[in-house]
Amino acid sequence: MSDFVYLASQSPRRRQLLEQLGVRYELLLPEAHEDSESLEEVRGGEAPAAYVQRVTGLKLDAAVARLKQRGLEPAPVLCSDTTVALGRTIYGKPEDAKDAARMLRELAGSTHRVLTAVAVQAGRRRLAALSDSRVTFAAMTTAQVRDYVETGEPMGKAGAYAVQGRAAAHIARIAGSYTGIMGLPLFETARLLQSAGVKTQA
Repeated sequence: MSDFVYLASQSPRRRQLLEQLGVRYELLLPEAHEDSESLEEVRGGEAPAAYVQRVTGLKLDAAVARLKQRGLEPAPVLCSDTTVALGRTIYGKPEDAKDAARMLRELAGSTHRVLTAVAVQAGRRRLAALSDSRVTFAAMTTAQVRDYVETGEPMGKAGAYAVQGRAAAHIARIAGSYTGIMGLPLFETARLLQSAGVKTQA
């Protein structure tokens, strides 16, 4: 039984969600020289579910290597990645405000998928799960898109929006896992951690 888990994520939302489960964690973040963004490159013709699971696996490989290099105390390592998909088109993090506006225009007035893959390395065992949710955006005017982009909230977010932020005013319907859309599906994560022997208060 482990008293804590290493969280290999820079996302403050994932930290909050893990705290919601009552799980103690230590951050296991990349060094400045590690090119973690390159792990998120999409391969041609790759399906969204395959993409998000592959990227999560690569991030976990890098985190496990980091753990060994730093000579840290052994404990399970948790990694997660979220992507937004409209059909087979994958929407990652926007490059700039113009890119964010383009994504929001394309997502507005339609239903898209939010896929979050979670993986835990516990010793030699690797446990994984995939959360698949649907989000329906209302139609958005050019002014609404512009005003939302100007808040800065879309930057650094897959699909250029945060479900728990101001974008909620434009979300008409959600089907699936709200915490999965935020970036860490708590139902799946709790089960993985329990299987990995990590104490949770859930």
